[in-house]
Amino acid sequence: MPDEGQDEPIALYFCPTPNGYQISIMLEELLAPYCVLSADDATGAQLNSHFAARLSEETLPAIVDPDGPDGQPLALSESGAILHYLARKYDAFYPMNERTKADVDQWLFWQVGRFGPMAMECEHFRHRAPERMSYVIDRYTSEIARLFGDLERRLETREYLAGAYSIADIATFPWARMWRLLGQDSGKFPNVERWLDRVGKRPAVIKGLAIKVPETARRQA
Repeated sequence: MPDEGQDEPIALYFCPTPNGYQISIMLEELLAPYCVLSADDATGAQLNSHFAARLSEETLPAIVDPDGPDGQPLALSESGAILHYLARKYDAFYPMNERTKADVDQWLFWQVGRFGPMAMECEHFRHRAPERMSYVIDRYTSEIARLFGDLERRLETREYLAGAYSIADIATFPWARMWRLLGQDSGKFPNVERWLDRVGKRPAVIKGLAIKVPETARRQA
């Protein structure tokens, strides 16, 4: 649960990408106090100078927790690592049971290592590349269909990816909701469609997806 004694908000360095929304959703789910900043707001005075210097839209999201594990500020990037850290810090959306924990990790790393990167490339070549390359588009689109098939089979007998709602769902949802941009037909994946609807109706998910940058006002739990 959130630490009632934490007064300073977590700084979320944010860009409106699926990885960025992973962290805004997580912070909303935790009811954790946080403020939203852009990479341009990072300075050596605020952060470790090395960390501040390498922040850019390409490296976001990132957080600075003023109340780190040793009582000192902690700066952290990489969305999977941030989700893991926040889940452990607040003891939420990450199970205690080692077997279930391994299941959550399996699907979190599936998203980080396979689904997210493949979806990013698929979206780029379908919509942003200066030249349309049919072979590349077909290759990525078919691979994403295969990965949606993994989700479909996984969700056949369960409501969430690893038992209860967890960081695995939070990590995967912002990418899976892009199915139209990825050239997929959600009707072919009814279990995924139900899961997207279920997760998408959570109040914290709705709030997390509405975050914009820059946002100067602090959000408090």
